[in-house]
Amino acid sequence: MTGRFHGVGVGPGDPELITLKAARLIGSADVVAYHAGVRKESNARRIAASLIPPTAVEERLVYPVTTGVTDHPGGYAGALADFYEESAARLAAHLDAGRDVVLLSEGDPLFYGSYMYMHDRLSERYETEIVPGVPAFAAATAVAAAPLVRQTDVLTVLPGTLPEPELARRLADTDAAVVMKLGRTFPAVRRALEAAGRLEHAVYVERASMEGERRMPVAEVDPDTVPYFSLILVTGDSRNGTRSRRHGDQDTAPARAEDRTPEGAEAHPAVPAAELLVVGLGPGPEAWLTPEATAALAEVDHVVGYGPYVDRVPQRPGLTRHASGNTVEIDRARLALELARNGERVAVVSGGDAGVFGMATAVLEAAEDPAYQEVPVRVLPGVSAVQAVAARAGAPIGGDFAVMSLSDRLKPWEVVERRLRAVAEADLVLAVYNPASRSRTEQIATARRVLLEHRKPETVVVVGRDVGRAGEELTVTTLGELDPATIDMRCLLVVGASGTRVSATGRVWTPRWVKP
Repeated sequence: MTGRFHGVGVGPGDPELITLKAARLIGSADVVAYHAGVRKESNARRIAASLIPPTAVEERLVYPVTTGVTDHPGGYAGALADFYEESAARLAAHLDAGRDVVLLSEGDPLFYGSYMYMHDRLSERYETEIVPGVPAFAAATAVAAAPLVRQTDVLTVLPGTLPEPELARRLADTDAAVVMKLGRTFPAVRRALEAAGRLEHAVYVERASMEGERRMPVAEVDPDTVPYFSLILVTGDSRNGTRSRRHGDQDTAPARAEDRTPEGAEAHPAVPAAELLVVGLGPGPEAWLTPEATAALAEVDHVVGYGPYVDRVPQRPGLTRHASGNTVEIDRARLALELARNGERVAVVSGGDAGVFGMATAVLEAAEDPAYQEVPVRVLPGVSAVQAVAARAGAPIGGDFAVMSLSDRLKPWEVVERRLRAVAEADLVLAVYNPASRSRTEQIATARRVLLEHRKPETVVVVGRDVGRAGEELTVTTLGELDPATIDMRCLLVVGASGTRVSATGRVWTPRWVKP
């Protein structure tokens, strides 16, 4: 009969924070295992030292490397993978011999803990029990004596090893945050906090609940003194006015009908309305963002848009981000207009060109409300997706062309089919946006069938997927050979006219002239 495997959290450092269940299991263990650095004491063992029975066999699992520098043929990842395999084998030998094994884990076993790697290798083979422990950030919050989150606040836990721009973005987009894994990452984390506008209210806590515990504002910390056993807390209360905007409080929520200026009445805003900018970000690459758009985004106080597009705007001090889903265009337009009406500098962002199936139309539609008659709106153009795909292919839209979306979310499919036939009969090059999605899988097949009623099967078709981004693909095929099953939402199609041709070098182009 095999032994039982226990992953036991021993808390953040103070032995009195070990749970009663953890203490009982440690005190009756046949084998007590723990991880340790080279020539370093195991912090988990130090916490639980008084509970380990003298009869227990101790397994000290020493990391072969902790800094990322190794001569292992598989590099740092390879060295650790071998270490975890060898460690699992050592523990498995005890379990096979019928001994119960307790693996100590600082904090909680399943929260950034090394226990997880043993769990992955042993839990399917042996009876396993996990005992939760007090995580380090809970102890740090108590040390800081500052409530971390309230009511509907969102808490984000971030490793300091994330790229600096990503850290800044996530810090700006959440109410409260815990940043762990500091040490050498501290300078980058500090810069990210400053870029996110959260540095002033960030608290540094070192060795929470341990001897040598200390806390101070992050802005006052000497980077050269930061150990790995430290973290940063950013509380929900630190957002102040930004929190109210995130949670839709009355001061910045879109105006209710009864609060708006009646039609024909003169509006008297408390402060002059600011100009609302609608900015096209281009298809993706930073080089395709226009200088005008870059300058505008550097000046505004708020960015409003669909989440993935908002994510493309670099975080900086003083910038508040308002990300939302993909089907609430009018709601986000009203939010932006309301902010601008209150004198805030706002940019609504769209991928590609904001005026091509983008947010410009939604903003102008919402701006028809008399409540926003004082808000000037300016649209800044961007490189459109059809331009990007066409440029990659050559010049397929060098002559007359049409642009259509196959989405029937805002128009009946009957209208889509009627327009497809009209374009096909007119022998225009056709750029197709939104050809398919997870819920719309038949439209592209139907569109192909409709086009083939008026176009020859050998009509040239360009399929661009993720053009300008990682994983870019460009395929030149024909209408007859086009496989609808290969098309998804990341694609844009250019269906050629009768005169569209492919050169000997594979470039696609459409003559500017048309023979009578």
